Amino acid sequence: MTREKRIIGLSAIIVAALALLPFVPGAADSYLFFLLYLFFLYTIIGQAWNLVAGYTGQISLGQHAFFGLGAYTAALVWSRGLFGAEHVYYFDPLTLIASGLVAAAFALVIGFPLLSKLRGDYFALGTLGFGEIVRVAFVKGGSYTGGPFGIVLPSSLYESLRPHYWLGLGLAAGLTLLIFWIRRSSLGLALVAIRDDEMAASSNGVNVLKYKLVAFALGAFFTGMAGCLQAYYLFHVSPEGFLNLNWTLYPILIAVIGGSGTVLGPVIGALAVTVVFSYANIFFPELHPIFSGLAIILVMLFMPNGIMRLRFRGRA
Repeated sequence: MTREKRIIGLSAIIVAALALLPFVPGAADSYLFFLLYLFFLYTIIGQAWNLVAGYTGQISLGQHAFFGLGAYTAALVWSRGLFGAEHVYYFDPLTLIASGLVAAAFALVIGFPLLSKLRGDYFALGTLGFGEIVRVAFVKGGSYTGGPFGIVLPSSLYESLRPHYWLGLGLAAGLTLLIFWIRRSSLGLALVAIRDDEMAASSNGVNVLKYKLVAFALGAFFTGMAGCLQAYYLFHVSPEGFLNLNWTLYPILIAVIGGSGTVLGPVIGALAVTVVFSYANIFFPELHPIFSGLAIILVMLFMPNGIMRLRFRGRA
């Protein structure tokens, strides 16, 4: 059995065990259960950014916009009854997919002019500007978006964290499997070729703009669904909670810690960020932002290629 098959088999066993965990008596009421949900959420946004930056080489600083767009889509569909008065919105697949599609549509609209004209730092700044435009638009949206306060959803429907847990696990595992498939496909080869040498890829017949847009839209799609999942958990969607820069910084930190451009790197990074940030928030609540900044500095100094590539550094 090859090493890759062993990793796939072990991953399948871990996912199956995690899927059965909610059936253990008392598990759904523990703090560990919430940490696992947070770990799944971080894995989704980390893998989504990894697809854009790790495989395609396009550093996006606008992920908070897609996260917020997904959350606001779910909130508006739910609060306005856009799918009909008799429709059920709590953990509704149509609302979840709509949240991802709205984020992907915005990614295509803003990505076409940015990706066709800008490279590197200029593209990153362009996406950051887009994120701030979205944030201000929702703050100034008036009664339709709830303004600075946002939209409150009917929290009386909440009974257990189990649905959030299972949906988060499914999205995290499904996206990781998709990244694994993309890495082995012609799409993955095209994305890596663009990342390594855009001019060489173009000269060999790769439609650079098309593949950049595909990666950018896919990353936005899953980030939007993550925003929808978090909206289901909080029942209060606001610019402060969903359009702040944490939802851009966290995916970057997750991918960099684990190893951007790898399949399992964001999973490891999400686990590290969940544990460190959660316990720092418990034991040092006032110093929590300092831990975040310190973690970024230490990672860039001592692990610029991520945990997944440490073994290669050791061999060298």
